[in-house]
Amino acid sequence: MAIKPRVIYWFRTDLRLHDSPALAAALDLKPECLWPIWCWDPHYVYRARVGPNRWQYLLDCQQDLSDSIARLNPKSRLHVLREAPQTLLPKLFKAWKVTHLVFEKDTDAYARSRDEEVMSSAREAGVQVIVKYGKTLWDPDAVVKANGNKPTMTISQLRHAGEKVGDIPRPIPAPKSIPDPGNMPLDFAQTQPAPEPDLNSIYRTRKENSYEKLAGPNGDFAVPTIEELGIKSATTPHRGGETGALAVLDNIIKNEQYTATFEKPKSAPTAFEPQSTTLLSPHLHFGSLSCREFYWRVQDVVDNFKGKASQPPVSLTGQLLFRDMYFAAQAKMGWKFSQTVGNDHCRFIPWHLRSKVDGPDGLVTGEYNIDSVEAEEWFQRWKTGRTGFPWIDAVMRQLKQEGWIHHLARHSVACFLTRGGCYIDWERGAEVFEEWLIDHETACNTGNWQWLSCTAFFSQFYRCYSPIAFPQKTDKNGDFVRHFVPELKDFPAKYIYEPWKAPIQDQRTAKCIIKGDGTVQTIDELPAYPKPMFDFSTRRDICIGGMKNAYRVGLYGNSPKVVNGSWPSAFDDDAEGTTDGKNISEQDTLEVETHRQIQTDTNSKADSLKPMNKNKRKGTGTLEGFLRPQKAMK
Repeated sequence: MAIKPRVIYWFRTDLRLHDSPALAAALDLKPECLWPIWCWDPHYVYRARVGPNRWQYLLDCQQDLSDSIARLNPKSRLHVLREAPQTLLPKLFKAWKVTHLVFEKDTDAYARSRDEEVMSSAREAGVQVIVKYGKTLWDPDAVVKANGNKPTMTISQLRHAGEKVGDIPRPIPAPKSIPDPGNMPLDFAQTQPAPEPDLNSIYRTRKENSYEKLAGPNGDFAVPTIEELGIKSATTPHRGGETGALAVLDNIIKNEQYTATFEKPKSAPTAFEPQSTTLLSPHLHFGSLSCREFYWRVQDVVDNFKGKASQPPVSLTGQLLFRDMYFAAQAKMGWKFSQTVGNDHCRFIPWHLRSKVDGPDGLVTGEYNIDSVEAEEWFQRWKTGRTGFPWIDAVMRQLKQEGWIHHLARHSVACFLTRGGCYIDWERGAEVFEEWLIDHETACNTGNWQWLSCTAFFSQFYRCYSPIAFPQKTDKNGDFVRHFVPELKDFPAKYIYEPWKAPIQDQRTAKCIIKGDGTVQTIDELPAYPKPMFDFSTRRDICIGGMKNAYRVGLYGNSPKVVNGSWPSAFDDDAEGTTDGKNISEQDTLEVETHRQIQTDTNSKADSLKPMNKNKRKGTGTLEGFLRPQKAMK
């Protein structure tokens, strides 16, 4: 008699029941038992930047899914096991007599390496593995193949490749029942992870103890809590889960005019409570909403709309195409997609605060050089919302507080940090977004930062977002700034984006003094707000000149001069960024130990040179190559 399938369904970033091709494949096996599990992977707990808001969103999604499974079968739930999948799953194969392992495909570089290791263990154990794509509209690997085995760098390339792959499949319904899980003996030793380096320690207010017991503190495989992680409480008002995602989508679809005519560039980045876009991106990241469900619900409205509907790339479906474009690019390039060095599609710009790179494997180490004390100060002020430009500061404060900001707000602060003000490496900004965004997707975050820094995907570097003029297009009164930078709430509208221009008496009337760098909270018993950290027009012109020069030099991440560290010889001594015009090819490090910088003061004085500070700041890891993953302990 044939053995009936005993199936582990391994949930990852597909935390839903509706439109899950992988889950449908598992159920099609007509299994004797099915275990819905989540492996509590220490790579994400310790090695990737994840702030409190994204942790809470994940836990919300997990609990909602677990409740939905239990409604279909009271004997089942999402079973969370506290161990790395690379070491846990081989033990489960044997202890639970597993015949099949089923999961959704993931093309993140870390996920690929993890899954290859797990699949190898499954083959050795005689366990059949079934993998189905469902995270994107098309299978990213199929798109790459259809694009001539090249990464998709434009929407046109993505759409042409997609046409070759085939129609976007219609979503499939959620299952109406789930088989019972089998017995779940845990008569084997739990492999404890190495807690160091712990890149999320800055958010821990107590000991992290989520790995104390394999099945959780009560032995019931429950979803972990923020308290177990030792993480401070989330501040975001946004909550995760499939139930909420489908409800939001239903409300959007009911508004046919909005759904059919939506154009991303025409939406207001200054809108809040409510925002001007769908805010479904975090659900797409965690898989609590299927991208195909979203696509076809919208497309059906567009197809039946009587008026003039918007079209990709600005339409709602166009936003999903951008997402697929970045996923396919990442699928082709792997680890190198998320960094400059070694990336043959990313232009090399001699930014300040560039990442350190490990010589043997060419991957970034998680550290960066502080080649300029001034640039490091600018970076920290940008990150904490103390630049002295209210629009920039309001956006960064919203990001940290809520974990989400509008697409065009992301454009503004990214341009400001890189080619439109600070001339700081886009990798620094991508790290901050990884830490704070609840919708952080490595492929999309990396792709957007390369786009906005004009290092890949987009090249019109002379088009910069003004931190003064741009927000006035949709918010002349500055309501967004007043909300997120409350110390400026009483400033007259004519000064709200340039408060440093207000006479001192007007400042006192508005109960806020414009002075300093943001480190002082009060002046003369009144709240303080910093002066601008530089003259924007001057810095914009310097950055554009630097970009023009870097484009003329024409280096890419895989250029020999970039890989061997001799790139400074291609730049003049007075070029913007970390240049000194000296060939350092004989050095065996990719970092230049001595630099000079262009320093421009806020009064537009002449540029002056001074030696760079050689201090280094330790960075933190990411899901995709800013810190290489450690193999699970065996």
